[in-house]
Amino acid sequence: MDFSVVIGNWPDRPPEEALHTAAIADRLRFRELWIGETDTWDAFALASAIGLATDQIAMTVGPLPVAVRDPVMIAMGASSVAALTRRRIGVALGTSSPRVVEQWHGRSRERSATVLDESAQAVRGLLAGERVDLDGKAVHTHGFRLRLAPPQGPLSVAAFGDRAVRTAAEHADRMLIDMVAPSVAGDLRARLDAAAKKAGRPAPRLVAWLPAAVDPTPESYAQLMWSIVPYLRLPGYAEAFEGAGLGDAVALARGGAEPKELLTALPFDVAGRVGLVGGADEVRSRLREYADVGVDEVAVAPATGADPGGERTLTAIRELVG
Repeated sequence: MDFSVVIGNWPDRPPEEALHTAAIADRLRFRELWIGETDTWDAFALASAIGLATDQIAMTVGPLPVAVRDPVMIAMGASSVAALTRRRIGVALGTSSPRVVEQWHGRSRERSATVLDESAQAVRGLLAGERVDLDGKAVHTHGFRLRLAPPQGPLSVAAFGDRAVRTAAEHADRMLIDMVAPSVAGDLRARLDAAAKKAGRPAPRLVAWLPAAVDPTPESYAQLMWSIVPYLRLPGYAEAFEGAGLGDAVALARGGAEPKELLTALPFDVAGRVGLVGGADEVRSRLREYADVGVDEVAVAPATGADPGGERTLTAIRELVG
């Protein structure tokens, strides 16, 4: 099993902590850094800053919402970061949430599965330096080819639903899943393998983004629990949380409960059900569970409450896995 690090988006922490986490991951020689995009940093800008401030770590930017960024924008961003930082840069694609796509950006999420599939087709060709001509049902691009060198990194697709899993199986190098219990990860592994077999391709690697806190403090628990609340009602996540035994909290979220009510409905061990939380022995055992169900790579999203930059957790996991 391989290990990488996710730059967290913690509302209770200063935005500049992302650079601290990146520096720790680079110093500890994790293989890769995942840089998502939410409400703080532009992901490509942050990746450029990290690349210029670290020594060797590769990066994947995303998941980027395909309803907001078109394939040419994504390919140009990745190749720009690669050229500026002289690093291997991958890209991850996803459909994101109604809040991000419709409320923040004023874009439509209609036919989101189709947009994801067609974007993956186009981005894969563009990242390889090809001139792509695609007239899809939702995505159209003609005649563009990267002027900069291809960024050399893998294409990943974030997936929970059947159509997204099929897109990953047909077009991606990796499929990304987020905050899942081992049992749910195992089900997604089986679905991915079946879809890849049907597509006549080798199965993509399965990457699990997992919240983590080794020897957690009360601040760590609070931070992790709050981070789960916004996802309880989102499609894909909701079903995954139900699979982790959180059906009551999901039902409340679907009924429109306020965030504080949802927080009180979550069991104290919620982060441990969908991540790596506890003492070193507990985390080691949990990693074994994910490996046993077919997870190829764990992307560690370290809590930083009372652990600036996630240094304690990242150091402990690096010692556990060698």
